[in-house]
Amino acid sequence: MTRSEPPQFDEPWQAEALALSIALVQAGRFTPTEWAASLGAAIKRAHAAGDPDDGSTYYDHVLNALEQLVLEKSLATQDALAARKEAWRAAHARTPHGQPVQLD
Repeated sequence: MTRSEPPQFDEPWQAEALALSIALVQAGRFTPTEWAASLGAAIKRAHAAGDPDDGSTYYDHVLNALEQLVLEKSLATQDALAARKEAWRAAHARTPHGQPVQLD
């Protein structure tokens, strides 16, 4: 991808995770430097654990970095994140294929 090409998203959550990280930087919740360091660390941890270096898991790293910063900055607790993930899993399970996932 060149600088002029837009990011490619396979799933809506990927765009949402990246947009949330950008919104939190813009809101001053963490700095661009903190975001870059967190994302770099998430990628490095994944590669050390055997993750392929082919770009297919990039947005997983975005999500992991975002969650890590949210916890470090006390924007949410581990329990709150776990509850939200479970709510998404449940909502996804009850959503018909092709329809947008809606949380209650």
